[in-house]
Amino acid sequence: MQSIKLITEAASRRVSEYAFEYAKSNGRKTVTAVHKANIMRLSDGLFLQSCRETAARHPEIKYKEMYLDTVCLNMVQDPSQFDVLVMPNLYGDILSDLCAGLVGGLGLTPSGNIGKEGAVFESVHGTAPDIAGQDKANPTALLLSAVMMLRYMKLNPYADKIEKACFDVIKEGQFLTADLGGKTKCSVFTDEICSRVS
Repeated sequence: MQSIKLITEAASRRVSEYAFEYAKSNGRKTVTAVHKANIMRLSDGLFLQSCRETAARHPEIKYKEMYLDTVCLNMVQDPSQFDVLVMPNLYGDILSDLCAGLVGGLGLTPSGNIGKEGAVFESVHGTAPDIAGQDKANPTALLLSAVMMLRYMKLNPYADKIEKACFDVIKEGQFLTADLGGKTKCSVFTDEICSRVS
C-alpha cells in the first residue's frame, strides 16, 4: 500500500497569489511560506517554488520561508512576529488549531474558505452535541466568521462595528460563556453584543 501527498502547481500558484494579494489589500508587509521541503522535497518543493515565483511578482511585499515546526515553536513564543502565512492545507489545519489554543480555543476562531468563484465562512469547531440545545455554546467563532464574510463582501464598516462589540464584551469579562471561564448563557452573551451594535 502507498499513500501520495498531492500538491499541484496550479493550486500552489493560486494560494500563493491570494496570500500576496491579501497582504497588499490589507496593509500587511510580509508573507511567510510555511513548508517541510527539507523532507518533502518534491511536493513541498513544488509549493515553495510557486511561492518564490509569486513573490518575485510582488517585490513590494517582503517574502520569507520557514519550516512548519519552527513556525509552531515561534508562534507559541511570540505570535506577533508573523503577518501573513501561506502553506499547504494540512499545515494550515495544524497551525490554525495551535493558534486557536493561543487565543482561548476553537470557540473563538473564525474560518473562511475563499475561492476564485465564491467563498464559504464558518466556525471551525464541531457541533458539540454534548451541549446541544442547552444555551451553552460560545457563538464567537460563528459571529467572527460572519465578520470575515462582511469584509469579503467589502462591507467593512459593518464588520468593524460587530467585531468591536464582540471584542469589547469579551475584554470586559462580565458576560463570558463557560469555555472562557464565565457562567453566561449563549443567548445572554449574544444579546449583550447585539445591544452594542448600533
